[in-house]
Amino acid sequence: MLFTSYLFIGFVLLTLLLYYSFPKRFQWMILLFASMVFYAYSGIGNLIYILTTVLTTYLAATQIGRLQNRTEVYISEHRQELSREERKTYKAAMKKKQRLLMVSCLVFNLGILAVIKYSNFTIDNINKIADMFHKGTISFLDIALPMGISFYTFQTMSYLIDVYRAKHPPEKNIFRLALFTSFFPQIIQGPISRYEDLSQTLYGSHDRNGREIMFGLQRVLWGFFKKLVIADRMVIAVNTIINNTDDYSGIYVFLLMILYSIELYADFTGGIDITIGIAQMFGIKMKENFERPYFSKSITEFWRRWHITMGTWFKDYIFYPISVSQPMLKLSKNARKWFGDALGKRMPVYLATIVTWFATGIWHGASWNFIVWGLLNCLVIMISQEFTPLYERFHRHFPYGNTTWYRAFQILRTFLLMSAIRVLDCYRNVGLTFKMAGTIFTDWNLKGLLQGGWNTLGLTIADIILLCAAVLLVFMVSMLQRSGSVRVKIEQKGPYAVFAVFLLLFVGILIFGAYGTGYDSNQFIYNQF
Repeated sequence: MLFTSYLFIGFVLLTLLLYYSFPKRFQWMILLFASMVFYAYSGIGNLIYILTTVLTTYLAATQIGRLQNRTEVYISEHRQELSREERKTYKAAMKKKQRLLMVSCLVFNLGILAVIKYSNFTIDNINKIADMFHKGTISFLDIALPMGISFYTFQTMSYLIDVYRAKHPPEKNIFRLALFTSFFPQIIQGPISRYEDLSQTLYGSHDRNGREIMFGLQRVLWGFFKKLVIADRMVIAVNTIINNTDDYSGIYVFLLMILYSIELYADFTGGIDITIGIAQMFGIKMKENFERPYFSKSITEFWRRWHITMGTWFKDYIFYPISVSQPMLKLSKNARKWFGDALGKRMPVYLATIVTWFATGIWHGASWNFIVWGLLNCLVIMISQEFTPLYERFHRHFPYGNTTWYRAFQILRTFLLMSAIRVLDCYRNVGLTFKMAGTIFTDWNLKGLLQGGWNTLGLTIADIILLCAAVLLVFMVSMLQRSGSVRVKIEQKGPYAVFAVFLLLFVGILIFGAYGTGYDSNQFIYNQF
């Protein structure tokens, strides 16, 4: 069910009507029912996967919670009888049982994700190696990727790990956990919510609030605008360049870098705007997933602003646990003896960073281009960290760092660097990507583009003018957001301003949205993950 389809719009409106018509104690049940219907629409068989994840996570978390309570009760009742060492031994034994439950559930559910998402990638690589030795090949598995499996798996696994870490008690009601796992606005492309955040409003009783509904609707319309007016129009030129490598090289590859970055931003943030806006209409607060990432002055800063919930997930559940694990601490100790204190201290951080970015790449897709994409991000970040002392020394002697022009240079540099790395996402082939990127330096041909080459990309003059105006509007709104919510600023201008903005967005989408007869509706890019 496409977010941009009339069916989805009708589905949301009907759910909203039922949500505020039933008694408040039933509101979360209405959302659960709607989420199950929405998910079943993608395929009844897919329900087996998500319900299996819910059930196994619920059972594991519940048992972990019981073991934690049993430990507290036993220690409290026998505090006088047990020595400090005995209490420590008992706690360690109980923690070991909890860890076994957690690890078993993680392996099971991440194993499902791995088998479904990565089996054919693994088989393909095995077959290529076998072909080198003239051996037989393995047949590919015919398994469809269930909708949102990467997102809901990561979300429930973070819930389980947090229960194990005693950050919050386990959810006693399996149906409430099922809603947390399957909440329909976010299941397609995130954000990847944490239980302690989303549960604060997901299960609550909400009065119909006209202001919140209007704010949510404004954000939904803004998301539709970015998706339908910008992303789905720009994708025409992007696909033309990608699918015709013989005709479009050099300057066109550079143009692809820029266009795809804008398309991806409009597509992904547009989808997140729709998600958060719908949730707000139900009175539910969700974490922001973007914070003006294209204003970043470094790749490290960029990844603190782009897909924030994914970045913090990998940091909290992969990077930190690996970097402070006992094997890493032991490695650091030995490395200090072999390579000195400076390198020895950084060794665990380097290895944890590499593993984290490898996982980030493979999470985005089961192919080598995504793995290389992740490792290239890792390489740039690590080089930047190593050269930080040199940068600081340079800026002490040449104090240009606080000037406007230098900050603009940093922003442009970061944007171009991220755009260049993203070309791996476009061509989906590592060798082809580097070959096409090389033509930027060997076959620039700016003259050919200016003398009519742009006219072959599938966009008319009207399309280009509209895209420039729409992108400029998004840029201006991003600038305004630096000093606070644009929706609040509009509200402060009075009800006529609110209505005018609503009407302009609505009419703008109707007139300029990329749809109509012969239009092939494009699914959101991040749905594939």
